[in-house]
Amino acid sequence: MAAVEETSKFSEAYPMKGGDGPNSYANNSTFQKGYVDAAKELLSKAVAEKLNTDVLLSSNTFCIADLGCSVGPNTFIAVENILKAVEFKFQSQGLNLQIPEFQVFFNDHTLNDFNRLFKSLPQTRRYYAAGVPGSFYGRLFPSTSIHFFHSTFALHWLSRVPKEVVDKNSPAWNKGRIHYSNSPDEVVRAYEAQHAEDMECFLNARAQEIADGGIMVLVIPGRPNTVPHSDSLGNVSFQLIGSCLMDMARKGVVSEDKVDTFNFPVYYMTPQELEAAVERNEYFSLKKLETVPHVPIPPTVSPSQLFVSLARAAFEEVIKQQFGEEILDELFDSYLKKLEEQPSIIASATETAIIFLAVLKRM
Repeated sequence: MAAVEETSKFSEAYPMKGGDGPNSYANNSTFQKGYVDAAKELLSKAVAEKLNTDVLLSSNTFCIADLGCSVGPNTFIAVENILKAVEFKFQSQGLNLQIPEFQVFFNDHTLNDFNRLFKSLPQTRRYYAAGVPGSFYGRLFPSTSIHFFHSTFALHWLSRVPKEVVDKNSPAWNKGRIHYSNSPDEVVRAYEAQHAEDMECFLNARAQEIADGGIMVLVIPGRPNTVPHSDSLGNVSFQLIGSCLMDMARKGVVSEDKVDTFNFPVYYMTPQELEAAVERNEYFSLKKLETVPHVPIPPTVSPSQLFVSLARAAFEEVIKQQFGEEILDELFDSYLKKLEEQPSIIASATETAIIFLAVLKRM
């Protein structure tokens, strides 16, 4: 029990926007869905090559955990892709009669809208469903109980904002900015250290929970090894949102002190940083690390509007916790205006964004 209690002490909750309203995550996550679809082939290949059915035959139940599931529908698509890949693996080895039953655990923060998630569970699903609330930076499951860990678009969230960046007496105090990308080196180092610590907690917890022969597939939004923090797509977005908040502080809509003590708990790692985290951990080996094919923005959609919708669905709750609900419309209207005034930002930043897929096995 100690491990479970420990994580709840240090981990902060940043759920996606729940419900099914116009700004909800459920209605504004088509970009992420595009990458779930794009990763399908790589995921199927990983199951075919790396999942050990010999070890799994001793169990009648195949347990899947989707970490950072949010509210759907993307988690259901990802789970269906996993099920099909696992079934195909058994069938291709002539083990049709040994295909196990499937148990799927949907995990997210306790504040996640699990009601919305379970209301929209596919009626034709071929698995038993359960919700598991809690931070994935700590233990969530009994030892050696999960055969397949999956996570998409979740591991860029840190467990918390690095405490140094909101400490006025620290050299890493991030006054006037809300992220590390355009900040002094001390701030960047604080974020890097928090990310390294979080990844250590994540991998240690999964190492205890993963079953023999099981695998972990992670789809992570990041930046290429050679691209500086300030040029990656997500970080450029945060700089713009930060400038909108400072504009609002100058107008007296929000207090400058609240902006000074507000930072996004998000970090975009490079593939190299993931490799280093796995190497330090020593429990897992990295079996595959590939870039997911780029998903273009449909020509029928305004790129600026798409980015604002995505940002609002993902970050509204964390902004609301600090500034209250009444500023949200003005903030995101201002963000849209800035994006429309500088269309080159999206074009150039999109080129420096990558989504990569990693396959890990317990050593």
